[in-house]
Amino acid sequence: MTPLAYLTLFAAAFGAATIVPGFSEAVFTTLLLEHAGDWVTLLVVASAGNTLGGVANWLLGRFLLHWQDRRWFPVSRRRLDQASTLFQRYGYPLLLLSWVPIVGDPITVAAGVLRARFLPFLALVLIGKTVRYAVIAWVILEGLQPGT
Repeated sequence: MTPLAYLTLFAAAFGAATIVPGFSEAVFTTLLLEHAGDWVTLLVVASAGNTLGGVANWLLGRFLLHWQDRRWFPVSRRRLDQASTLFQRYGYPLLLLSWVPIVGDPITVAAGVLRARFLPFLALVLIGKTVRYAVIAWVILEGLQPGT
């Protein structure tokens, strides 16, 4: 597989976790179907990109909140308020759901706004996002097995 394929996957995963609408799962699945033997590397690249996208959201919440009314800001005020309420109620374990579409991005921004400690944030977001891609890989790879 070419370095460009890995870069494309990383960029798709990063973007999907930030302000760029997209479905990194489609890129991940396509590459996985074409290069099933390289599933571990694909899992690592997708997880790293998506996690770093979550870190970008944390940084937006932590340091750039005064730009929240800008068009490019990834989370509406309403979603951010909802996510902040959830994060205050459920705390760090909520970050395991950072991969969930529509809900995940506001959760990671809210974690930044609420000044969540970075290392626990990073660990939980990495776990949640990696498990999501691992489940996708498992489903795809099981479907590729003869006789299934």
